[in-house]
Amino acid sequence: MTKQRTGALASIVVAGALVLAGCTTTTDMNGMDHGASPATSDASFNAADEAFLVGMIPHHEQALEMAELVLAKDDVDERVVELAQRIQAAQQPEIDLMTSWLEDWGLDPDLDGMGGMDHGSDGMMSDQDMAALEAASGPDASTLFLSQMIQHHTGAIVMAQQELDNGRDAQVLDLAQQIIDAQTAEIAEMEQLLTQL
Repeated sequence: MTKQRTGALASIVVAGALVLAGCTTTTDMNGMDHGASPATSDASFNAADEAFLVGMIPHHEQALEMAELVLAKDDVDERVVELAQRIQAAQQPEIDLMTSWLEDWGLDPDLDGMGGMDHGSDGMMSDQDMAALEAASGPDASTLFLSQMIQHHTGAIVMAQQELDNGRDAQVLDLAQQIIDAQTAEIAEMEQLLTQL
């Protein structure tokens, strides 16, 4: 029985030594990790932040184009004109801000972020949609603009929610939340306007 206890005690001591050796190795590796890759841990942004900005810039640019098309018409409902002007006033500064962040990160803001995306899910208008808006007049132009912009805003909200779920950069996350808040309110306003036209 003494041999069994001695054998068991020896096994415990060996196991303990192995555990301690493992802890020491892990501690050393942790120290190496911190010193070896400060750029990765210090980066304020991740791939989701980059994808959001690169995708949202052309998305906003199309919203500006849609607003310009409707503002170029003489016979559009005044409430739709006012909404289009607000969209321009909000989204151009956001484009400038997003572009500056990408440039600060050493990334190209002119990348085609929408190239690989399904335009049905991101709310982007097709060339045919844009041509229809350009050709529309009077009440039809007002109604079409509102319907298209609701779809467009819905896509932006989906993109912004993906950023909230996966992004890292605090400023980009804040912008994504602002987009969700502002465009959700505008969708409600546009849906109400559609019932009044």
